Amino acid sequence: MKTILVLSFSDLATDPRVNRQIRFLSKNYRVVAAGLAPPGVEGVEFVPIVKKINMIALALPSLKLLTRRFESWYWGQGHVIDCLKKLSHLRVDLVLANDIEALPVALRLAQGAKVILDAHEYSPREFEDIFLWRLFLQDYNAYLCRTYLPRVDAMITVCEGIAEAYEKQFLTRPTVITNAREFEDLSPRPLDYNSSQIRLVHHGAVGPSRKIENMIRMMDYLDGRFELNLLLIEKWPGYVKHLKRLAKRKENIHFLPPVPMRTLPKYLNQFDLGVFLLEPTNFNYYHALPNKLFEFIQARLAIAIGPSPEMTRIVREHDLGIVSRDFSPRAFAECLSQLDSQKINYYKSQSHKVAGLLSAQQNQMIFLDLVHRVLQE
Repeated sequence: MKTILVLSFSDLATDPRVNRQIRFLSKNYRVVAAGLAPPGVEGVEFVPIVKKINMIALALPSLKLLTRRFESWYWGQGHVIDCLKKLSHLRVDLVLANDIEALPVALRLAQGAKVILDAHEYSPREFEDIFLWRLFLQDYNAYLCRTYLPRVDAMITVCEGIAEAYEKQFLTRPTVITNAREFEDLSPRPLDYNSSQIRLVHHGAVGPSRKIENMIRMMDYLDGRFELNLLLIEKWPGYVKHLKRLAKRKENIHFLPPVPMRTLPKYLNQFDLGVFLLEPTNFNYYHALPNKLFEFIQARLAIAIGPSPEMTRIVREHDLGIVSRDFSPRAFAECLSQLDSQKINYYKSQSHKVAGLLSAQQNQMIFLDLVHRVLQE
């Protein structure tokens, strides 16, 4: 049985995309998973990687970024050193590196074996809306792409817009594998035609760039039928406190505790509309095609989004819900105000129709076929 190392500097249990990779591969290969926390997949060997951020210790290495000593910076990072220490003895047939930051060390660990990169997003412009990221990391990420992408045997990413950007800038065309999750055997919960309440839901990690406050402000323009439920993963506690202050006097906004990834669609099924108003503050947000869109579909919800092109294409192609004319809270609220029980139930039924088509099962075939072809080359 061939051995595959899956490398990701993330929590392998809560990173949906990486966790799916591990589960797909574990059925046919010996899988060793290296990351910040175990994936919780039976039969998979786990190697913990320690990644700590010490702001004081970052001062000197940051000078290396400013002076473009990118190789010295990369190989001096604690988690990269930890990878080499714990994994250099491992003999593998393929390394699957997640995100550009894992690629250089993955190529070294491969020792001539095959390497696939899952780029996820477009790394050279990942957080271009943040000045400090542009100052320290934008050129660095572009350097990693220029230097190491030509050495991979295959590459994947999350959507067509990002794939096109990699091809245009680095002459490497990734295979698109979306963030669709596994099929859930659920049915829509129809909204009663006499119901006086429409339950909106948004879930996931938050940060200032995502401007969740726009969905809170949206509620100022909606009537009493609507309530907004937020299940937020608090990676930025100060930002979440800011959101709660904004919503403090709004009785129609509720902050609910997040639920485990595996049970998320079943929990979301109780709501009516999955909502996501993502202002395109950076390149990746403009091209966003996130896990949560597919989780809304598996939960059999109607969907309401801003005019993000990748999400819009899916919502309109399958008639799953509504798209506002722009990203302003008022425009989003006006769009939602046009909904009634009949329309919401129709969109829920549309999600039900395409839940199989837009599930991870389709991606699993594409992904495993790619892995098989790379291993055979």
